[in-house]
Amino acid sequence: MTDNGTSGTAFITGGAGFLGINLIRYLLARGMNVVSFDIAPFDYPERRLIRAIVGDIRESGALREAMRGASTVVHCAAALPSYPAEQIMSTEVDGTRNVLHAARQEGIQRVVHISSTAIYGRNAQGTTEDSEVVEILGPYSEAKILAERECLEFRQAGLCVPILRPKTFVGPERLGIWAILYDWAHSGSDFPLIGTGQNRYQLLDVEDLCDVVYTTMVGGPERVNDVFNVGAKQFGTMKEDFQAVLDRAGHGRRVRPLPAWPVITTLKVLERLRLSPVYEWVYETAAADSYVSIDKAEKILGFQPRYSNKDALIRNYDWYVSHLPEIQESSGVSHRAPWKQGLIGLGKKLF
Repeated sequence: MTDNGTSGTAFITGGAGFLGINLIRYLLARGMNVVSFDIAPFDYPERRLIRAIVGDIRESGALREAMRGASTVVHCAAALPSYPAEQIMSTEVDGTRNVLHAARQEGIQRVVHISSTAIYGRNAQGTTEDSEVVEILGPYSEAKILAERECLEFRQAGLCVPILRPKTFVGPERLGIWAILYDWAHSGSDFPLIGTGQNRYQLLDVEDLCDVVYTTMVGGPERVNDVFNVGAKQFGTMKEDFQAVLDRAGHGRRVRPLPAWPVITTLKVLERLRLSPVYEWVYETAAADSYVSIDKAEKILGFQPRYSNKDALIRNYDWYVSHLPEIQESSGVSHRAPWKQGLIGLGKKLF
């Protein structure tokens, strides 16, 4: 039962992804019915507890049919910044429009949209939800901005569309580019940082994100039908937070700051040659301050983050170590799989 007196089924786009599975487990623990809609198969043990549908949000007919009977939609599906620009745009913009349109056609009153603080560009220093976007960094950032505009149009037409802008979120089962850090830490290598490492880079634990998603799912429209930044309350510098992972590994290794521009130049070349999984959004923001104000979410939604940056990273690292045998047998391009390190994997021998 929700704050506004309704109950029913949650329809989760991107349910087979990293956020999707964590949110589904969160909702199941609270007795909710769940439908997952994802282009990837849902291959978790929770498969028997939910209705899992394989489908593409860019196919409006199948999407609407799958959504029928749901009471609330949480739109988590997204293309990663490393994907081709055309795929990012079609998924983020066209896909989001399809989700909103299908919800309205099916009489669903609320769609929680998972956006990103990527809309703020390269630098963010205490940025609020009302801050002007002064830079668009690549197609991912642009697509997230355009997707939010779609949400605002449907909101103006009467749909309740809470928009959440989370910082990069980590936690159990988050791999992708983070698996590089965990691999080097577990192997007993120092870990290189782009720049001095003195920049403050806010992260977010996925469980804290699930808390605020749930609040916007069940809270009264007059309270939640707005835009909210979501991030950790406690975070240090990049150097301090990454060092916590190396300390957890227990090999006595250290982070190694490197001059930013030579490293960025090298990574650009390797990316173009497809010899490194590190993409533009990562290397262009890794040496910048990147943190947002969460005052609005704290005040209006009662958001109380439980995990600091260090807590979230260590929780994720511990999960990585405990699942290492199965992780080593997999690879892919999603957040759920470790990415092939390419030439940068050779750096372990140098550090």
